[in-house]
Amino acid sequence: MTNSGFTFTISSLPFDEDYRPADDTRITTNFANLARGERRRENLRNTLVMIDRRFNALMQWDNPAGDRYAVELKIVSVALATGAGDQSLPLIEILHAIVTDRTSGERIDGMVGNNFSSYLRDYDFSVVLLDHLKTAGGGAPDDFGDLHGRLFQRFLASSAYRDTFRKAPVICLSVSSSEVYHRTANAHPVLGVEYRTDRLSATDRYFAKMGMKARYFMPPHGVAPLAFYHIGDLVSDYTNLELASTIATMETFQKIYRPEIYNANSAAAALYRPSLTYQDYSLTRIVYDREERNRLALEQGRFAEETIIRPHGAALKRWSATGGR
Repeated sequence: MTNSGFTFTISSLPFDEDYRPADDTRITTNFANLARGERRRENLRNTLVMIDRRFNALMQWDNPAGDRYAVELKIVSVALATGAGDQSLPLIEILHAIVTDRTSGERIDGMVGNNFSSYLRDYDFSVVLLDHLKTAGGGAPDDFGDLHGRLFQRFLASSAYRDTFRKAPVICLSVSSSEVYHRTANAHPVLGVEYRTDRLSATDRYFAKMGMKARYFMPPHGVAPLAFYHIGDLVSDYTNLELASTIATMETFQKIYRPEIYNANSAAAALYRPSLTYQDYSLTRIVYDREERNRLALEQGRFAEETIIRPHGAALKRWSATGGR
């Protein structure tokens, strides 16, 4: 295979109450977990209602009844065509938010990114890192996340991405339970109060190799800061509506599957260390199997090893190292 044999492709499907995960969906994603079982439609409907209500609470001006806006989500799947027949390698899934203004009828682009699901990230954390820790006892390999980071940056520079989206993505995740966060005096009308930390978490370092840096904000009426991974200037490059769309979406998911942090009954203190062992929290009415998700991460990592790394890893390293030429 030559270095020119890889091409990024993008496909999408709606995330709504009729959503059913495709056969090649990375099954550890939070939206795929919600769409299984007897209560799948109820799960999805309640999740979407939570997102809409949170968005309207954040975008409250000229919105007296709190129902002016509706948030629509699309699951964006990224694959890498190998040039060998119809074969393509599944890489990542992100979410694209579109906001409908019920007053004007306008449909407005919200944030692209939001959630971030990656087969190679599962491989790196569930296979490479765990194997390394068994022998080295700590830390991470020197090249940990290098291939994933280069492929992600090649994707953002590709015509597939640039022809589809206007702005760089913002990924919104939970803060790390192994770090301490300090509240600052800096505040934003939608992002909320900024927190900072003295050192990078493992996830921060991993996203840095993707060309992304982190800022941490606790949104208005939230109870814990979120980590916003971005390229460029998080505040200046995005509108309040775009920022509100990612907060509403990802805070909702976090309340469902990390309620100890994001559905806690008290807000984060000025000196804050998140913990999944806290018991003072409330549950949503949405069924989510966190133990299954953790177990499946290893299975997905092994899948990536067998279908991506072993047959194509060397070619991908050469291709990504040359800027995709």
